[in-house]
Amino acid sequence: MITMGDIIRDGHPSLRKVAAEVSMPPSEEDKQILSSLLEYVVNSQNPEMSIQYGLRPGIGLAAPQINVLKRMIAVHLMDETGTLYSYALFNPKIISHSVEKSYLNSGEGCLSVDRAIPGYVPRYARITVKGTTLNGEEVKLRLKGLPAICFQHEIDHLNGIMFYDYINHEDPLRPIEGAIAIER
Repeated sequence: MITMGDIIRDGHPSLRKVAAEVSMPPSEEDKQILSSLLEYVVNSQNPEMSIQYGLRPGIGLAAPQINVLKRMIAVHLMDETGTLYSYALFNPKIISHSVEKSYLNSGEGCLSVDRAIPGYVPRYARITVKGTTLNGEEVKLRLKGLPAICFQHEIDHLNGIMFYDYINHEDPLRPIEGAIAIER
């Protein structure tokens, strides 16, 4: 089971590297790693588990955050309609996106960043993601709102990009023109 002790923190060189594709079909070890990423985000949202194991609640986790430089992410969250998005994906890729932008009005956080970094993070309002599940099934997800933001944040980890790289450092809380503000 992954705990906070397994999650590398801001400043670790692996967080700035581009992760390698996972060869298909994945090895048992890669399946186990991906499965444990999803297990962490699910457990971290369970109040008893998070207290018992000292887990910081999260809605997504990428393999580079546990110092595994492979293209794997796990996401577990609900959108504003109560639809659950629970995915563990190998080689996720954004295959299309809107021109329109969105951002979380509360800003973004990250399990690898131990401090609050205020500021709006511009993201695509709608994206289509392709990836392979633990069962070897190819999926194509059309996402908007919080799920779209979360997937972009996790896929960025696979490319060595941190959320705060996008914040306007002169005026971090200036609303992003023409973008949709997402409540969180």
